[in-house]
Amino acid sequence: MAAAAAGLSWRRVSSFTGPVPRSRHGHRAVAIRELVIIFGGGNEGIADELHVYNTATNQWFLPAVRGDIPPGCAAHGFVCDGTRILVFGGMVEYGRYSNDLYELQASRWLWKKVKPQAPSTGSPPCPRLGHSFSLYGNKCYLFGGLANESEDSNNNVPRYLNDFYELELQHGSGVVGWSIPVTKGILPSPRESHTAIIYCRKDSGSPKMYIFGGMCGCRLNDLWELDIETMTWSRPETKGTVPLPRSLHTANVIGNKMYVFGGWVPQSAGGEISAHDGEWKCTSSFSYLNLDTTEWIGLISDCQEDKSNSLPGPRAGHCAVAVGTRLYIWSGRDGYRKAWNNQVCCKDLWYLDTEKPPAPSQVQLIRATTNSFQVKWDEVPTVEGYLLQLHADSPVPSAAGVPGTGIPETSVLSSQGSGSSLHQSPQALPSVPYPEMKVDHPSQTNSVIPNNVQVSLSSNSFLKVEGKDKVAAPENKITQETMKNHADATGFKESNAPSLLPVCTSSPQTSANVGEYHDLDKRTVNPDASVSSTVSSAQTMVTQQAVKTESSSTNGAVVKDETSLTTFNSKSEASETAYVTPSTRGSTGQANDSHSSKTPQRQMAPVKTRDRQWYDVGIFKNNSAVVSQFYLLPEETLNFSNKTGSANVPDYRLLKKQDLFPGTVYRFRVAAINGCGVGPFSKISEFKTCIPGFPGAPSTVKITKSVDCIHLSWEPPASPSGNILEYSAYLAIRSTQLQENPSQLVFMRIYCGLKTSCIVTAAQLSNAHVDYTSRPAIVFRISAKNERGYGPATQVRWLQGKVCVRHS
Repeated sequence: MAAAAAGLSWRRVSSFTGPVPRSRHGHRAVAIRELVIIFGGGNEGIADELHVYNTATNQWFLPAVRGDIPPGCAAHGFVCDGTRILVFGGMVEYGRYSNDLYELQASRWLWKKVKPQAPSTGSPPCPRLGHSFSLYGNKCYLFGGLANESEDSNNNVPRYLNDFYELELQHGSGVVGWSIPVTKGILPSPRESHTAIIYCRKDSGSPKMYIFGGMCGCRLNDLWELDIETMTWSRPETKGTVPLPRSLHTANVIGNKMYVFGGWVPQSAGGEISAHDGEWKCTSSFSYLNLDTTEWIGLISDCQEDKSNSLPGPRAGHCAVAVGTRLYIWSGRDGYRKAWNNQVCCKDLWYLDTEKPPAPSQVQLIRATTNSFQVKWDEVPTVEGYLLQLHADSPVPSAAGVPGTGIPETSVLSSQGSGSSLHQSPQALPSVPYPEMKVDHPSQTNSVIPNNVQVSLSSNSFLKVEGKDKVAAPENKITQETMKNHADATGFKESNAPSLLPVCTSSPQTSANVGEYHDLDKRTVNPDASVSSTVSSAQTMVTQQAVKTESSSTNGAVVKDETSLTTFNSKSEASETAYVTPSTRGSTGQANDSHSSKTPQRQMAPVKTRDRQWYDVGIFKNNSAVVSQFYLLPEETLNFSNKTGSANVPDYRLLKKQDLFPGTVYRFRVAAINGCGVGPFSKISEFKTCIPGFPGAPSTVKITKSVDCIHLSWEPPASPSGNILEYSAYLAIRSTQLQENPSQLVFMRIYCGLKTSCIVTAAQLSNAHVDYTSRPAIVFRISAKNERGYGPATQVRWLQGKVCVRHS
């Protein structure tokens, strides 16, 4: 089956940065979030360096490891448990094998030699290479390998093994000891250079280990299954064409599939496979086993030759690792025949997207103006771009009725007011239809970082960082310097996941509520949406700052007096999605990220639900965009969103564009794109462009915690649109109304005046509502008033609760 027919789209990674490791075979790799960590292997000597490749930034680096650094080894066991890695056995020099066990704490790049207890019955594992070492829960499972019967390393007497051990791990660090489980059924035959994976079906809680292929004097293609709960070995019946016998191949689980790539296979002559003592060759064949149905599916056959270099070349002893649903393959021996002098090692790195990407988070608002939005969404790992779409509550004319505004040569991301220019611009993908889009490397982390965003905290108030083993240290500014630290190879935290980077955040400095506030003296408040920034009340160390943002959609409010309640009604998402038909198409093009030179003056009339149409804003390389225009489709393709197939993809360069209107509600959705196509769309977000004349949202909100109160301060809006007459600050409080309708936040005004700061007392805080919609937080809102009335509010979520702290 041809790769194209199978829907495969291998990409060769190019333009690395950093120290690229020398090519090799017999190495091993694991993934920690977006990092691929490679250790060992041999090629003109056994390698002892630890190399790391950041799939998000396309960078190699050599971390500064310390502690009990192990010697170089090849054909060893290598597993990852959270942020610690275990290395067992392998060949340390020709004819000399190891049974040592090392642990690497990747959060500190600290090696430690660990000594597990011997089994209560029997001996610990003997020195070996080519074994399998698999992790499930708090246990590693060791099977088989090759031992040297001779005490003289120069006199190699091979002995193939089929012994089976269980290694119990301690939580976080260290091990308990080896044990030899009592198993039922027939044990697999002795072998080395096989593969083993562990998979647990969703509909049955019993994990199973699958062993495939290997070498025992001849190569094998048998499949064995071990039920880990009952410790029973069996030979599952399979459907489909079983791959050829092989060794030194790789097997990786993604979803419910075990992907098998490469290895040594028999050299066929005239369609006949040679005898086991005949010739062998490396292969680039690629298959998967559906682990739910035990059916083999061939994707690239052993006889398929690729002259276009669009597929990885034949290889054995390579490494393969899954990062999300993307499979990476690096290096390996590319010898065609078994003679050593005909073998060299590959130097290439490839990846394959095996599934369409998941839906991104809802689009979040950073800033709204009268004719533009600055938006972001959470990053989706291992994608090549994002398709952003919108539709409006007002009718949009067809392309025939709107003059084109032209497409800029480059996309420019800018912020209006107070000189808050941004360091980087989101790069739109080339203006060609999506199926022809060429991307030679994984998507870069092109974070957009305002150069004046501040998160000011006192010594006892810290920002919360989410996720396992993520910690942070006090830091007041989020600047481009943090991006430089990301590539620092001195420690795991300085080269961590993109989620730890200060991606274009909805900081109060750059956040603005859309819609408008009417004069509070008239006792009404009507914000359409608020953007939240998040700070934490918990105390922890912080090494690299990341501000997580959340947005909420609010619909109405009533204020009775200075101390009364303000109720915001959240719109139901179900009502938003009921009439929306998701687009299943793929498209690309350069989005216009520059603000329109003129704002349309006419207000468009309401539109019926059935007439709503999704329009492309464009495809963006990173996870943020400034939206001031969108593409109009020709009249004959207005039903385009309900079509599929590349034949229906418009050329953006030929399409007209429509400017956004002031005071208009727009709905947004976003989908991620990878080599498999466009994934599902996110949930829908709704934002409203501002009405001219009202002040912007207050910026740079600071929360300083004292013993019996907190100090809340802010800076004036970047765009006051006149003189600021007063500010109002609100606190979300507990209420029976809130209990009856959890979607309604109830706010009490805690301050009204000209000062840009206020004290929130312990008594006021004791009445605060803790919002659990995402992470426990106390919610504040601050807005400014000018002669026209109150403008959009800045919402701040002050995180409550404990934060993970790194233990050295």
